[in-house]
Amino acid sequence: MLTAQPQAIALKAKLFYGFSDTSRLSILEALREKPLNVGEIVEQTGLSQSNASNHLSCLRDCGLVIREQQGRFAVYQLSDPRVGELLETADILLSDVARGVYECTRYELPEVEPDVIE
Repeated sequence: MLTAQPQAIALKAKLFYGFSDTSRLSILEALREKPLNVGEIVEQTGLSQSNASNHLSCLRDCGLVIREQQGRFAVYQLSDPRVGELLETADILLSDVARGVYECTRYELPEVEPDVIE
């Protein structure tokens, strides 16, 4: 059992890696609402189509999203409702510890482009 724990921890770290990139996370957040095609994902996240497609491929390979062909379009959705639940739990946790996370000097806060007001 003791030798399995480092492997389990490594696997869990690999799972969280899928959530650690702002582009992948924005895709997962968009898919929390409903299944979307790539164009809709691009529209909701502001990512380029090639960037979104690359991250969707990564998320598919890691089992966090699934793709279903619907006519001409491929529609993506979360692979398991618990992915959405994990994102929701993160929102709740973050509301309680946001100040500490924001002020943490050990992790860099990802650069976020300001919203463009038109």
